[in-house]
Amino acid sequence: MTSSNLPSAFELLQRHSLAMLVQESLEQSILSGELAPGEKLNEVEVATRLNVSRGPVREAFRALEQAGLLKTEKNRGVTVRVVSLREAQEIYEVRAMLDESVARWLANHMTPETLGALKGIIAAMKAAKKTRDLVRYTELNIQLHDAMVAGVGNQHLISTYRHLVRQLGLLRQAAIETDQGALGESVTEHEKIVNALARGEEENAVLLVREHVAHGLARMQRAHERWTETASQDRASVAGS
Repeated sequence: MTSSNLPSAFELLQRHSLAMLVQESLEQSILSGELAPGEKLNEVEVATRLNVSRGPVREAFRALEQAGLLKTEKNRGVTVRVVSLREAQEIYEVRAMLDESVARWLANHMTPETLGALKGIIAAMKAAKKTRDLVRYTELNIQLHDAMVAGVGNQHLISTYRHLVRQLGLLRQAAIETDQGALGESVTEHEKIVNALARGEEENAVLLVREHVAHGLARMQRAHERWTETASQDRASVAGS
């Protein structure tokens, strides 16, 4: 690389780094529920709020659209993607198959390092439950499942699973908020799964994972129904005003 190329190379690196930071910030806002499904995002407003130029914001929008979190529509612009009930059910079906395979592998091959990481996250989840910190709990929920998948050590599995989890994140926060008993139920289910894996109880772990995913799907369906009802009421209110 010649000296004349250095400025453009540094500018490209800086722009890429800023785009990643914007992407991470927006993704966190989406998965935490701060940005709700269907909410419109304005490029200029995001750039101003994050104190960056519009270029990195545009790149972050494209990356998040590829990840399944945003949607670009003609005459409407960029919005947080709304996951249909049917699509969510299909994602849960695929996730269930992956989770069961992960559980079988970990029950027979889990390392002490992975087990230690899982127990540490469970402890943090209990603390978040005690204070009812839903945003923190959601983050830890994602971390726990991610740590389980990472424990298998298959990079293709990790990338596939993370793509699915990101899309489910559009509904996860709402599902926890909809069901008052969901937090306690979720903590208990996760702890039982980790304990079964620690004891090498393959079939029990798979059964617990299957029940956990089924309960998550049921919560998601209730949250989706509630969101659909609220959205319908909002549209009716706007039409009548």
